[in-house]
Amino acid sequence: MSLPPNFSQAFDLSSLGKPKADTSTPAPGLEVTAQNLQTEILPLSETKPVVILCWTPRSIESLELLRTLGKLEAEDAGKWVLAYVNIDEQAPVAQALQARTIPYGVVFIGGQAIPFLEQPLSEAQLREVILKILTVAAQQGIGDEPVEATEPEEDEALAALDQGDYATAEAAYKRLLARKPNDNYAKLGLAQVQLLARTHGVDAAKVMEEAVKNPDDIELQIQCADVEVMSGYLEPAFDRLLRLLVLFDGDEQKRIKDRLLELFALVDPADPRVIKARNQLANALF
Repeated sequence: MSLPPNFSQAFDLSSLGKPKADTSTPAPGLEVTAQNLQTEILPLSETKPVVILCWTPRSIESLELLRTLGKLEAEDAGKWVLAYVNIDEQAPVAQALQARTIPYGVVFIGGQAIPFLEQPLSEAQLREVILKILTVAAQQGIGDEPVEATEPEEDEALAALDQGDYATAEAAYKRLLARKPNDNYAKLGLAQVQLLARTHGVDAAKVMEEAVKNPDDIELQIQCADVEVMSGYLEPAFDRLLRLLVLFDGDEQKRIKDRLLELFALVDPADPRVIKARNQLANALF
């Protein structure tokens, strides 16, 4: 990486406010300076990823992020290296790294800089980012492909699925969610298992035929939506339940809404079909 001509100029992010972060405990990682950026940091990135966070004592969030990265680095036991830039003390380095916001993260892999962070992230989100960094590095011949640890309940659920035992798989995912309520993989796994259980042994063609004959039958329409989602027909499934939603109220409407939300959970939230259906659901309810 070549440093810009204005490397020595001041770097100003004075808009950052107070209160200041508690810096009584040393920051984790290697401090990046103008002297060691090219002599130590870049060469080190030829053997393992070097994750650099630009932070400042004027931003509590940025220090908390640095400490969380320090925790993850310790857990990964040498698979990658954490480094940091205190922009108040190493402004030219932050400018060389093209830091635009604080916190700002960049990773060096084989001497190449890749920005990866421009806002605070949770520990779970950071873990996912680190896994991606390790994967990219391994693809370039630096380090090993990461092996994602699985939860024991997840292992139990997958083993049960192999045997077609949906009840055991569902119970395992529910126990995992009781222990880790925000585990998105567990939420997705549970939704998938429940859909598999509901559609197992169902005559899809007969269900769809009966649904056409009985457009206001809640049980049939919900079952047909399940079958359609299993077949990849998301929009017809969503539209079917959205139409039904406005025909009923009370407990019946809640049942339809809950099934819609369960089906949404099976799809990437950024999918335009889900976004459209969510907006329609909100308009129908409010």
